[in-house]
Amino acid sequence: MLSRLMSGSSRSLEREYSCTVRLLDDSEYTCTIQRDAKGQYLFDLLCHHLNLLEKDYFGIRFVDPDKQRHWLEFTKSVVKQLRSQPPFTMCFRVKFYPADPAALKEEITRYLVFLQIKRDLYHGRLLCKTSDAALLAAYILQAEIGDYDPGKHPEGYSSKFQFFPKHSEKLERKIAEIHKTELSGQSPATSELNFLRKAQTLETYGVDPHPCKDVSGNAAFLAFTPFGFVVLQGNKRVHFIKWNEVTKLKFEGKTFYLYVSQKEEKKIILTYFAPTPEACKHLWKCGIENQAFYKLEKSSQVRTVSSSNLFFKGSRFRYSGRVAKEVMESSAKIKREPPEIHRAGMVPSRSCPSITHGPRLSSVPRTRRRAVHISIMEGLESLRDSAHSTPVRSSSHGDTFLPHVRSSRADSNERVAVIADEAYSPADSVLPTPVAEHSLELLLLSRQVNGATCSIEEEKESEASTPTASEVEALRGELRALCQGHGGPEEEQVNKFVLSVLRLLLVTMGLLFVLLLLLIILTESDLDIAFFRDIRQTPEFEQFHYQYFCPLRRWFACKIRSVVSLLIDT
Repeated sequence: MLSRLMSGSSRSLEREYSCTVRLLDDSEYTCTIQRDAKGQYLFDLLCHHLNLLEKDYFGIRFVDPDKQRHWLEFTKSVVKQLRSQPPFTMCFRVKFYPADPAALKEEITRYLVFLQIKRDLYHGRLLCKTSDAALLAAYILQAEIGDYDPGKHPEGYSSKFQFFPKHSEKLERKIAEIHKTELSGQSPATSELNFLRKAQTLETYGVDPHPCKDVSGNAAFLAFTPFGFVVLQGNKRVHFIKWNEVTKLKFEGKTFYLYVSQKEEKKIILTYFAPTPEACKHLWKCGIENQAFYKLEKSSQVRTVSSSNLFFKGSRFRYSGRVAKEVMESSAKIKREPPEIHRAGMVPSRSCPSITHGPRLSSVPRTRRRAVHISIMEGLESLRDSAHSTPVRSSSHGDTFLPHVRSSRADSNERVAVIADEAYSPADSVLPTPVAEHSLELLLLSRQVNGATCSIEEEKESEASTPTASEVEALRGELRALCQGHGGPEEEQVNKFVLSVLRLLLVTMGLLFVLLLLLIILTESDLDIAFFRDIRQTPEFEQFHYQYFCPLRRWFACKIRSVVSLLIDT
């Protein structure tokens, strides 16, 4: 009896798994779940720990053993989704960015969204002009250390904070100047609210880029925002499509299709290729969820979506949460005492540090710093199109983003690094933040590699910092490697044709099999059903039964007896 109890307890322990969820402030929440626990159970535990009620904007993200990112589905088992060995590690992140973060009801929700956008700024997902970057950083500084105090904050105190992947001394001075003169007296909550109001006006607010390629093999980044679908290609925004213009999202293998219907019955199909079928399916799921969340009026309107083909349903997916309008209505009904917020303050974090001596421009030689004073972000002003009425269009040359490369310099050597998809982590980014003005050199280099021309003023200022031939060739090689991995459109069409033929054959065989089963039931069963009885009494069926079916049955029976007797004899 005792051994039975011990074995039962050991089995129960084996069905429990340890989960660690990294929060937005880089603290960790650890819990134990059962083997059959759903994602909703883990998410509710986490929200209870955070004292969070407006939880529909958030989600849990994880990376599978193949380095593919996923959002945890709340209706499915956690253990089955992760497909990895315990203990499990995940990240708590903003999944749906609020269209107006200032309209969030509770301060705790605004604080968590603030932490997410702060991470986006640090990891390069939030693009902005230098002036906007300085203001955003000053808001962060005010929220974390309060008012400027000469006794506590000596000269150069802003350099101890790293708000962006790279920043210059000039930008640090601008941040400190705004913090000293413009933000005095603002509480942390007020600074965070002003930060959110400024961030939501930027073009890349809420962008979570998915690396893809277009039909010509050019690298592109697809993203879903509160207002619609965005395509970033090279250093330009190629398309912006409102949610009410998106009629269908579909994928087949590594191919992603976006069906667009605009005014005057203009219909467009955009086609892109993801690195892997898993990445394409993840992109498709994200699109389905974002469209349902931002576009629909009620969650009852949510339907199961399939990457449908002519005969097969393909992958099926259904968004299981509430939509944005319902979330806002529910938030308005919240009546409780505001929960206490434990702000991270001046505690450095691992992936998004507040106080750290990050890379600065001071190590760059003075001859290379001449290009710093050129404003490279003025072209972003032309990107200020209406977020509600921008048609599908090609951007002008002024719609400039920095290329998706980063520079990493040491005192003794220099190299250009391209962010590889294989090294992607939930906290990393595929788009750099163009706030470090010294990144102009990389912008010029990218234009040269892509065949675009530079202005005369840019060429003059960059003469002293022109990369060597070996550096240019190395960058070209890396860019070519980044663009490889997909066959041309012809190969994709051939593959789709072959798959369609195979599906047609399978469907035909399935129909024949069903007809055979129906025939056997009609001829061999004794079911006294009116439908079967009427068919059996027709002259055509009786003739078929006696002239064809009965001889065929006797022939099969003879063959089977011969085979059985042969097996018995041997």
